[in-house]
Amino acid sequence: MKKQLPKLKSDEELEKFLENDLSAYITAENFTAMSFEFEPKEKVVNLRMSAGLLDRIKRAALQKKMPYQKFIRQSLEMAVKK
Repeated sequence: MKKQLPKLKSDEELEKFLENDLSAYITAENFTAMSFEFEPKEKVVNLRMSAGLLDRIKRAALQKKMPYQKFIRQSLEMAVKK
C-alpha cells in the first residue's frame, strides 16, 4: 500500500524525513524513465524551422518539463536509435 507523502515546510524537515525508511512510499507510478546525458556537447547545429513547429516543440517540451533544446536533442537521438 502506498503511503501519502507528507507536506514538509523546511529543509530541516526534509532532511529528517529522508533519514527514514522510504520504501513504503515507492511505487512504479512515482518514477519516470530518465536518460542521463554524459557525453559532452561540443558541436553546434543551426537549424531553421517554422515558428509554428517551434511553438509545438516548446509546448511538448514544457509538458515533459524540460528545456526545448534538450527535447529536440532527445527526439533526434530516439530517431536514429531505431
